[in-house]
Amino acid sequence: MKTYLECWVSVASALFSQALAGEPELVEALPKPLAEGSFGFAATLGGDQNGRFAIMLDRTILDSPLLGEGMDQRAGWAELLREVADSAVGEFLASAGKKCRIEKFEETAGESKVSSALQLKSKDRAWTILVSDEVRAPKPMIQTESQPAVKVASAVDGNAGIELLLDVELDVSLRFGSREMSLAEVLDLGPGDVVQLDRHVADPVDLIVGDKIVARGEVVLVNGNFGLRVTEVATPRKRLETIRCLF
Repeated sequence: MKTYLECWVSVASALFSQALAGEPELVEALPKPLAEGSFGFAATLGGDQNGRFAIMLDRTILDSPLLGEGMDQRAGWAELLREVADSAVGEFLASAGKKCRIEKFEETAGESKVSSALQLKSKDRAWTILVSDEVRAPKPMIQTESQPAVKVASAVDGNAGIELLLDVELDVSLRFGSREMSLAEVLDLGPGDVVQLDRHVADPVDLIVGDKIVARGEVVLVNGNFGLRVTEVATPRKRLETIRCLF
């Protein structure tokens, strides 16, 4: 069973290579102190697993336009890391069956505890990333004879009653790409003609429910059939929105 940290690293590896210039690689590294002025962001999780999960970045990462020329790099990192945190929640549910949610996401000046160290490596530069992982299962309530435990109903993530829909079967499809064609071009199609799509062969394909993208990944073969190895997923909230048009 994967931990939230393992899910976060998996999602971050995929998203960083797609969203950052130069497609840098995220690898494990030995922890080392960050220079003064380094910055980070922390997510507070609640649910089946809860606690604080923080990422500290080397301040020199702001000197490289990894998120695009002319862009506010600090704000860009905040947006990207929030997306990683949300997507990791979805992967955590898929891999471990644990429901959790991001209750708060905020900037942090530093963390006292370092759980893991990573390195973001481009062709000619490398930056240290420190992780503070305090996400754990909540301690069970101790029940005594004089003070019996009281079960309090809570809305897990604002989707009360969603368990009633979990057995509903949905049609999902893969989208390799698309293009616009005139009616004349469609009518002229014949056996052997090739229709070029708007997607490169190395680009990820979309997993579609209804008309919304819920995940992306790589096409693989499974026992002679096509399959999808998921590399990124939409947040649980966005995935739930896909069923609205189906009822």
